Amino acid sequence: MNKKSELPQGFYAAGFFGHIKAEGPDMALLLSDRPASSAGVFTTNRVKAACIDWNRQICGNPVRASVRASARAILINSGNANACTGNRGAQDNRRLAADLAESFKIEPEEVLLASTGVIGVPLPIEGMVQAVCTLPQSAEAPDSSAEALDKAARAIMTTDLQKKTAEYNFSVEGRPVRITGIAKGSGMIHPNMATMLGFILTDAQIEASLFQHLLKGIVDDSFNMISVDGDTSTNDMVVALANGASEVSITTPGTQAWKEFKEGLNYVARELAIMIARDGEGATKLISATVNGALSLRDARILARGVISSNLVKAAFFGEDANWGRVLAAMGYSGGAFDPRNVDILFRSAAGELPMMKSGNPLSFGEEEAAALLAEDEVEVIIQLFEGSGSATAWGCDLTYDYVKINGSYRT
Repeated sequence: MNKKSELPQGFYAAGFFGHIKAEGPDMALLLSDRPASSAGVFTTNRVKAACIDWNRQICGNPVRASVRASARAILINSGNANACTGNRGAQDNRRLAADLAESFKIEPEEVLLASTGVIGVPLPIEGMVQAVCTLPQSAEAPDSSAEALDKAARAIMTTDLQKKTAEYNFSVEGRPVRITGIAKGSGMIHPNMATMLGFILTDAQIEASLFQHLLKGIVDDSFNMISVDGDTSTNDMVVALANGASEVSITTPGTQAWKEFKEGLNYVARELAIMIARDGEGATKLISATVNGALSLRDARILARGVISSNLVKAAFFGEDANWGRVLAAMGYSGGAFDPRNVDILFRSAAGELPMMKSGNPLSFGEEEAAALLAEDEVEVIIQLFEGSGSATAWGCDLTYDYVKINGSYRT
């Protein structure tokens, strides 16, 4: 988790102080030296920050054929969500895009924006604009080093305890391709885009509509399969840019280049998603739930998410209590189809594994052995059904006293 990832060709990064928090860095910039295909998946919350609507127009809107889905920059701030801030929020958004564009000689419509932090408080816009306008000439100006990307990844953190970066490298006919991602997220995390920001950069060349199609499917298997606390935020997004600097073109589904590119996107997204789940506010352990043999992929996803989203399951794992009945109960109200009379449940960790249920019947186990298994910092719940070929994994964390402490004073 602490390894520094490298930027793809043609990309630059910066983390700098925008006068939002008491000290910085609290703003980040990801910049391409050429126009890049853009793709994005955004929050499903009906209450959306101004940056969400702005980015949707840039990444593409099916009802507006004129949208080119091309971008050059992503400007991110932490400490203030710029959500529920009315007309001023939208105006501040436009001003940031315009001033950044002027500073780096690009167009405002090529600037994607992202914010995270407290809801309902206007941005300290003057300090932010000053930082953006002086950035090209400052000591914190964007560069292509791993250190610059590392600083950007740290600048977007709020209650995160760890910065989150991942990368994947492959070659096509001797030409190297890199996919790199950074993310933030710790609380307000729940399936359907929770309070997390994810940014994926690649030097591959891919048409925007294909990129959007790929990203949506990959998000469904990664960022939409995590939960920390059941809250879905106003600012959530995963945005990806592909600038083509490698001169490797990803055009045809089924080719080796396509398979490698899809595998790389999937790897980076999953790694970042798991880091977010592991770094849940107050969490002491990562919990995964894998459902095999479900009637469909949809049912497998619903059942797996139901388990890791259950507060009772999460609390039991915190207390190292092998209360497997809560797992079955969570499956039952999740909305996923299954026959509770024919279910196997097994708990697994570095300390070993324990079957809890076989063919719908409870199994006896030693409480001390179970407690030792659940004391590990990573615990798996393996659920076997016998109804089809649907399989899915979801990730979450335990629910602790510290989660309440953190969120009882988040604003103050």
